[in-house]
Amino acid sequence: MSPTQQVIKIVNEELIDLMGSANSKLGVSSNPPTVIMMSGLQGAGKTTLVGKLGMMLKKQGKKPLLVACDVYRPSAINQLKVVGEKAGCEVFERGQGNPVKIAKEGVSHAKSFGFDTVIIDTAGRLQIDEVLMKELEEIKAEVNPEEILLVVDSMTGQVAVEVADTFNKRLEVTGLVLTKLDGDTRGGATLSMKAVTGKPIKFCSVGEKLGDLEPFYPDRMANRILGMGDVLTLIEKAQDAVTEEQAKKMEKKFRENSFTLDDFLTQFETMSKMGGISSVLSMLPGMGSKIKIKEGDIDESKMLSMKAIIQSMTMRERENPQIINSSRKNRIALGSGTSVQEVNRVLKQFEQTKQMMKQMKNNRMFRF
Repeated sequence: MSPTQQVIKIVNEELIDLMGSANSKLGVSSNPPTVIMMSGLQGAGKTTLVGKLGMMLKKQGKKPLLVACDVYRPSAINQLKVVGEKAGCEVFERGQGNPVKIAKEGVSHAKSFGFDTVIIDTAGRLQIDEVLMKELEEIKAEVNPEEILLVVDSMTGQVAVEVADTFNKRLEVTGLVLTKLDGDTRGGATLSMKAVTGKPIKFCSVGEKLGDLEPFYPDRMANRILGMGDVLTLIEKAQDAVTEEQAKKMEKKFRENSFTLDDFLTQFETMSKMGGISSVLSMLPGMGSKIKIKEGDIDESKMLSMKAIIQSMTMRERENPQIINSSRKNRIALGSGTSVQEVNRVLKQFEQTKQMMKQMKNNRMFRF
């Protein structure tokens, strides 16, 4: 090892030790339902996170019930209903009632209707105040939660550490959840939270979609902080988005350089499921400097128009885009409800993607 590699190794080990040596799983009550109480300041993304956690648990075979106890923030209950519907989870609410009573009734409802997990969305405040903390303490005493998770906005930096310390002293939280880790920050606040509270970071939110919630692995976060990528998380995302049969089929096309516009569209849809191209590249060690995709080269938000354009092509055109001349472009634009300029942009992006795949194929990291 070179001196640089030795220093990185030492720093990496210390980062892992600071953030906890292993992933900490959710506790499960011996007497169902398992009650999970969410807490945190307003704006940290708590309500959305309730839906994300519900979706994650449902994928694991659980039957979660979301309980709306944020009765103060305008439209908070409706927001939870929308999030719950998208996550496929039932929402229990009693309008603008007493939060403590609603939490208790929610747990009783779960017992009566066979829900094995209850996730309570509590009210937040713009800052910590005595009224908020007292209400949370009363809910805790009433429902005796197995887990008290504190949702913290990682973008707030060291302020998040002070929030975590205060909540922990009053509620004895069992774990932390970091949100907005998809922003410019690399999660530096995580370095202090574990040391200050003594409680593990259990999950991290890395995007706005309901599927963008990941278990927190200290070693993987250390790699991200040091810019070393996160291949294990990338593999897990790929396994969720692509079947083994699809992967083998695409590998064959990759080898034979027989990539078509249909494959191009499929890859974009897969990338979208995995968080987008920039997210995927950020998880590959060193790829940020090896393959450059300029902002605007590939606009993932235009997936629908791109899909319409490709589906307006004939099978022959999709397999051999070089035959698409001016008259064909006019027909495709008319059939997809787009413009010739947009058709040209899709074809250009397709060629850029083929070039990128050629670069990856020639790179020793990606040789099969």
